[in-house]
Amino acid sequence: MHFLGHVVRFVVSAIVLMIVGFIVPQFSVGGFWSALFLALVIAALGWIIEGIFGKRVTPFGRGIVGFIASAAVIWIAQFIVGGVSVTWLGAILAALVIGIIDLFIPVSTPYEAGRSDSKRAHD
Repeated sequence: MHFLGHVVRFVVSAIVLMIVGFIVPQFSVGGFWSALFLALVIAALGWIIEGIFGKRVTPFGRGIVGFIASAAVIWIAQFIVGGVSVTWLGAILAALVIGIIDLFIPVSTPYEAGRSDSKRAHD
């Protein structure tokens, strides 16, 4: 994925986070810049978790473990990003709504983007 692809992915993620902040109670994002920074922090925390525990435990993974990891990452990210307020229930509901939105607007994960880039390099 090229630089512009990453920029578009994070802008779309920020817009999704703003929509989730509007829909989900106990989850609020201060504005677009907070949402964009939140998207970057969530991606970075997900990348760190993926590096430590492997793909099955990441917020980008499917299933209950990925869902719990996603809620935990969202909850932890509020301490890093200003203008974001999340409770545990808000993080769980946000992870659920983000998962549903991801079914309709799939955004590739850093893991998948890295695999497709390295695959193209070998071709």
